[in-house]
Amino acid sequence: MDKRPGILVVDDQVNTLRVLALFLKDNGFLVHKALGGKRALALYREMPHLDVILSDLKMPGMDGLTLFRKMEAIKKTPPFIIMTAYATVQTAIKALKAGVTDYLIKPLNFEELPLTLAKVLKQKEMSRELDLLRRQVGQNTSFQGMIGQSETMLKVFELIKTVAPTDAPVLITGETGSGKELIAKSLHKKSHRKDGPMVSINCAALTESLLEAQLFGHKKGSFTGALKDTMGLLEKADQGTLFLDEIDKMSLALQAKLLRFLEEKTFRPVGGSQTKNVDVRIIAASNQDLAQHIRQGGFLCDLLYRIEVIKIKAPCLKERKEDIPLLCKHFLEHYARHYRKPVNGINTPCLEALANYHWPGNVRELKNCLARAVILSRSKTIKPDDLPAKITGSAQKKPHTGPGFNLAMPGSSLKEMETSLIQNTMEHCKGNKSLAARMLGISRKGLYQKLKRLGLESEERNKR
Repeated sequence: MDKRPGILVVDDQVNTLRVLALFLKDNGFLVHKALGGKRALALYREMPHLDVILSDLKMPGMDGLTLFRKMEAIKKTPPFIIMTAYATVQTAIKALKAGVTDYLIKPLNFEELPLTLAKVLKQKEMSRELDLLRRQVGQNTSFQGMIGQSETMLKVFELIKTVAPTDAPVLITGETGSGKELIAKSLHKKSHRKDGPMVSINCAALTESLLEAQLFGHKKGSFTGALKDTMGLLEKADQGTLFLDEIDKMSLALQAKLLRFLEEKTFRPVGGSQTKNVDVRIIAASNQDLAQHIRQGGFLCDLLYRIEVIKIKAPCLKERKEDIPLLCKHFLEHYARHYRKPVNGINTPCLEALANYHWPGNVRELKNCLARAVILSRSKTIKPDDLPAKITGSAQKKPHTGPGFNLAMPGSSLKEMETSLIQNTMEHCKGNKSLAARMLGISRKGLYQKLKRLGLESEERNKR
């Protein structure tokens, strides 16, 4: 079996194909040639294995980006590198957003080409090893429905294991969408109360009087509309767990009544004269700073002491970005089944965009984002175009020189054009020098040298 890496070279020029094939063969590749996009697509259908594809962009009949999209629709493509003599930033951005791996400028630099291919193949191998590792440790990537392998999440899992068997009240803090309710459910499922009920209520969803009636129950005639005796959530949760989400929205009067229950383990329904005893574990959650609420007079100090015997912080997504690939895999599999779409992966530029986004809505926002991506995707792989503009950074911005980086202004000097090109590219890439260098078709070191030569180095430093 030939162990050389297989490469498919696509171009509409016979001479270019011949030169590239000879060069790549001399550099240890098993070379397959295709004269044009249609021939390449036919070959691709027949080939069981390829390590990399090197394709021209501008070709009659089927251009490089169309070829890439059609190949993706058949099966997940290996690393796909575009070559073009038509070097514009707009074209580079379009290619990278579509999901291609890299972008090379013609005439090709035959000293850099082997290095580029070696880098791409190394990334492919690392990705393969990472997928294998994830499959091997897949059973350890989730805990009671929570996904994560980051150090932050592993600490949360360990704390849950330690705390769950006790009856101690727990306060779960964290930003909106960070998974506080999942932590509460995990505490219940890992406790000796797991066979008892778990009852949840959002304290922000009801008025004070309705929340009181829901929690403690009420007697017939105790208020307008109370047509019969009704059992409260505390009683329904007997021998189980009561989860109070957004407890900071509870009124001071209700807080006092809850505090009394925590101290005495008894309560009296609204309009009732007899007390009731129940055995309930209280778990509360808040996305607010309750200590600050106490200082502002909005929360009872004694109640905070009672409910935060144990405190668990649900980490926000930006604190556990290494979990994003695992979360993506989990949500993609779920929504691919749910919406009956043949989506089975997500490409590297897309993962990079997800990792660079700040996620104010945390895991909930990521989940909704991937549901949208699965619905909109037209291939088996999620690409940056399937994501919202706010995540990819492709929200329409007005460049210094107008739409599309139209840099060839009459009368401009070469230095002015180069300066403008680099400034616009750096702005588009939000200061990411690696991405900017790739779009410009130069090395990162080369970009640093140009920034210094054009006097842009200090300007970039000041923006940070």
